[in-house]
Amino acid sequence: MAGSTWARRAATAGAVYGAGLAAAGALAVGVVVVEAQLARRTVGQPFGTAGPDADGVYGAGPGRLLAVGVIGDSSADGLGAQTPEQTPGAIVATGLAAVAGRRVRLVNRAVVGAGSRDLDAQVDRLLAAVPRPDVVVVMVGANDVTGRVRPADAARTLGEAVVRLRAAGAEVVVGTCPDLGAVEPVAQPLRSIARRWARDLAAAQTVAVVEAGGRSVSLGDLLGPEFTAAPEELFSADRFHPSPAGYARAAAALLPAVCTSLGLWPELPGSGRDERVLPVAEAAAAAAHEPGTEVEATSRDGDERGPAGRWARLRRRGGR
Repeated sequence: MAGSTWARRAATAGAVYGAGLAAAGALAVGVVVVEAQLARRTVGQPFGTAGPDADGVYGAGPGRLLAVGVIGDSSADGLGAQTPEQTPGAIVATGLAAVAGRRVRLVNRAVVGAGSRDLDAQVDRLLAAVPRPDVVVVMVGANDVTGRVRPADAARTLGEAVVRLRAAGAEVVVGTCPDLGAVEPVAQPLRSIARRWARDLAAAQTVAVVEAGGRSVSLGDLLGPEFTAAPEELFSADRFHPSPAGYARAAAALLPAVCTSLGLWPELPGSGRDERVLPVAEAAAAAAHEPGTEVEATSRDGDERGPAGRWARLRRRGGR
């Protein structure tokens, strides 16, 4: 689908959820800029410029290795984790290996500080290392919010990256922008505004990802109520990036979608899975405030599109 159509649907999703930047007002925007600069002074300081190097082979079993790529920002890179095994990519690779009964090669090309506009270069580097990955996990969005990138623009560039990866034969699972309103270094009124912006972006991302042929997983709870209730456990030392326990929560949300994309996730009777089929913009808006939900393209009565656009399946698994 053309970028302009992505942008229109992304804008629709944002409008369904909230007013976004326009609601902040000129005075609030000025306050936000100052507070964002203050927050940036503490974020990431104890950890340097990269997460632990987690590239390698995980698990055991016969047959061809499954290739898993990771791109995105510091959350994808695992900044704040203490060992490679604690990064989200390694946790997903380990879980996938256990489910598949095969070895999994992990290739991480995420970059600390990256925004959606940086994904194209990351895709280049990833495909140079592994031309046909089986599945690619993308985690991005926080830097788009703090950099005040328009949700439609950020979503468009994300969608373009998904298209490239799908053309290379990869399944794509995107963890959407987390809820930045739970971040302790961010003061009010920035915290409330950041929460609204993050959710607007997450909705726009979902539309772009689904239209491009990928799956999205809402990571609103990556920095949501559970993190607010247990900051000592789930935040790392900079009070912005997740701790190893926090990354484990995020990876647990992503793993079922990764396995399902490869046809490997068992759907057990009584699992409590909740599914709805909605127009993609409505599904995106719902997912933005229903953490842990997956959204993927689907059809209804044999049709991929209805009067309000592409059909999408909103899936919430039991135990989330």
